[in-house]
Amino acid sequence: MRKGLFIGINNYSHVSQLSGCNNDAMAMASVLKTDANGDPNFKNLVLTSAEDYLSREKLEGHIQELFSGDCSVALLYFAGHGNFDIDTDEGMLIPQDYKSAKDGIRISDILNWATKAVKIKNKVIILDCCQAGSAGEVRALRSESSMVCEGMTILTACKKEEPAMEGANHGVFTGLLLQALHGGAANILGKITPGSLYSFVDNALDAWEQRPVFKTNVSQFISLREVSPLIPKEILRKLPDWFEEAESMFALDPSYEPTEATFDPEHGEVFAQLQKCNRHSLIEPVDAEHMYYAALHSTGCRLTALGAYYRELAIKGHF
Repeated sequence: MRKGLFIGINNYSHVSQLSGCNNDAMAMASVLKTDANGDPNFKNLVLTSAEDYLSREKLEGHIQELFSGDCSVALLYFAGHGNFDIDTDEGMLIPQDYKSAKDGIRISDILNWATKAVKIKNKVIILDCCQAGSAGEVRALRSESSMVCEGMTILTACKKEEPAMEGANHGVFTGLLLQALHGGAANILGKITPGSLYSFVDNALDAWEQRPVFKTNVSQFISLREVSPLIPKEILRKLPDWFEEAESMFALDPSYEPTEATFDPEHGEVFAQLQKCNRHSLIEPVDAEHMYYAALHSTGCRLTALGAYYRELAIKGHF
């Protein structure tokens, strides 16, 4: 089972109001509920200030419940105010009834609850709030652990000292996460991992005054969501047939190019599939700038390092 807790707070009793956090939580829960083909993905609980009063006691109870029991993935998402207590060197999430630092939900407590959830294989924490980057600093773990625990991934909107910007309808960070989860961060097989999410957001935030933080301790990235593969699996399965060895060259000639008099339709079908692989950096032309010229000049094409990786996956029957 994969479960998610999505928290969004716009309305605060004693601090400034926000505008996009309720939307952020609902949109993130919606996109992660299913894969792109409609298959079930996360079983979600959504808490927003539009529907409930989200006090510290209420939120802590739900977060502790998330990191309890036995499941494959537990994901916590929070959008709202964040703060940092200089006196205790503590980052915190701000509930609706926050008045002073003692009312905040300490990020170190959340990390400790997740660390103790030994029956949950993967713990993912995503924070879209100001100064959330304190979650990525190891010293925030108030326990004997010397590192982010095994199976934990932390992704935050900004560094400890930075604000998290809001856009028109969503936080800037969450808006990018949504683009990534709808396919922008998908790999060749259509899988979207925490690592690919971070890469997508990090590149897109280059022009903004906030830098995301990413910390993880996993042996292998999980897929948070799946969309249609960039290259159909039936094409990827042909890589070992086209390339007997990872270093092999697939010979081309003018019969592969539809504009030439010697064009062979069967060759043209293969060439179209090779070109699709080329567009996604699995294959590159040999001694030519484009695949077209490789065919015209009777050279060929070969696997890139990425292509050799997917060839090996095909041999092992991974798709």
